[in-house]
Formats: sequence, structure tokens, C-alpha cells
Amino acid sequence: MKHYRLTGGILAALTLLTLAACSTGAATESEPAEPDIVVVDEETGVTSVDETALALQIDTYPAGDLTAEEAAGLLYMREEEKLAHDVYVTLYDLWGLPVFQNIASSELTHTEAVKTLIDRYGLDDPAAGTVGSFTDPTLQSLYDQLVDSGAESLESALRAGAAVEEIDIFDLQERIAQTDHGDIALVYENLMQGSRNHLRAFTSTLERQTGESYVPQYLDQASYDEIVSTGIETGGAGRGGAGNAGGRGNGRGR
Repeated sequence: MKHYRLTGGILAALTLLTLAACSTGAATESEPAEPDIVVVDEETGVTSVDETALALQIDTYPAGDLTAEEAAGLLYMREEEKLAHDVYVTLYDLWGLPVFQNIASSELTHTEAVKTLIDRYGLDDPAAGTVGSFTDPTLQSLYDQLVDSGAESLESALRAGAAVEEIDIFDLQERIAQTDHGDIALVYENLMQGSRNHLRAFTSTLERQTGESYVPQYLDQASYDEIVSTGIETGGAGRGGAGNAGGRGNGRGR
């Protein structure tokens, strides 16, 4: 029997090949996927925020200290998401159209997502339990205006719903630009993804129900077209990811 002696160079080469093979094998092993933050109800097609999945991702970020601007932003967005819920609940009572009820349920998960951050940073929750009641006078006035408009006709109600989502997208864009906190940006971007989905739902329902097309009231036309020309978004958005789609608004006002 012949015996072969491995030289140092050959032995080293074989060792490197073995390590490389092990490394490649490890890299190809499947890792558990992170649960989706934004999920779609298969029956209604409405998207909502999975609070458990979101909380898990929030916990991966350090809390740190908030600026006054960041704290004010959280309090405002908590009530703004409540406003969306309250408007839709009220319009559903008026018109009985399922899209209002379905999206109202989704908005509950949105406002609770912001409350997760309010609790994390020890802020006082401004959201009252009463439908149509708000601490912030601007939001109170906006709620009254939207409900009055939505009471005029079903078409006006659907346009009011779409306007709420436009406002939400615009305000979330502004709040994202104001924060360096990864957890806050994560929540805002996922809420914005949900709002884009809701905007698509309201505008498509408007066209089906009335034959009328929606004209954006708060976002610029290019940003609006970019949103409605794409399909429903799921999975969730991280900072610098899908949550930045949709462009910038052109200012709050018609």
C-alpha cells in the first residue's frame, strides 16, 4: 500500500477548502423569516398593522431621549390615527358601506401602534376614548369638517376617506423627517404603508360606486399617481425601504 505524505502547503489548501465549504453551507441554511408587520385580511383586502410583530421590531432599537419635536409628533399622530378611525366609524353609521367599517378596524391597529411608542417613552396619552373627541383643536376641527362633508353624499364620504389618508401620508412624511429614532421611523413608515393601501381602497371604491375619479386634495399629483398605480403593499417597511415610496406632499391645503 502506498502512503502519501501531505506537504504543509497542500494541507493548508485543503483546510481552507473545508472551511469555505462549511461557510457556504451555513450561509445557505434558511433562517426564520421576520413576521410581517403590515398584513392583509384575505376576506376584505384591508391591511392592518400586526402589533405583536411591530413590537418585536421596536424592541430591537434603543429608546434614548426624545426631542420636544419628536414627543409632540407622537402625541399628534396618536390622535390623528384615532381621527381616521372615528371618521370612518361615523361615516359607516351614515352610509353602511363596508369599506368604512373595515378600514376603521385597521385604524385601531394604527393608533395602538403609536401608543406603543407613547408608552415606551413614558408620555401621557392624549387620546380620549370617546369617538369624535380630540385634545388637539386642529384635529377636532378637521374631524368636524370631514364628517360634515361626508354626510352630504356617499361620493363625498368616500372623498373624505381618501382625504384622511392623504393627510396622514403627508403628516407621516413630515414626522419621519424630524426623527433620528429608528423605532419611531419604523412605526411611521409602516403606518404610511397602510395609509397608501387605504388610499387605494377608497379611490377604487369611489370609482366603482360612483364612476367618478378621485383628484388628490393634499398630495401633489405625481405622488398620488405613484401610489394608486401600484398594487397593495404587504410585509412592512423599514427605514430607507418601501416606506419612503409615494413621494412628498405639496402642503396641507387644497
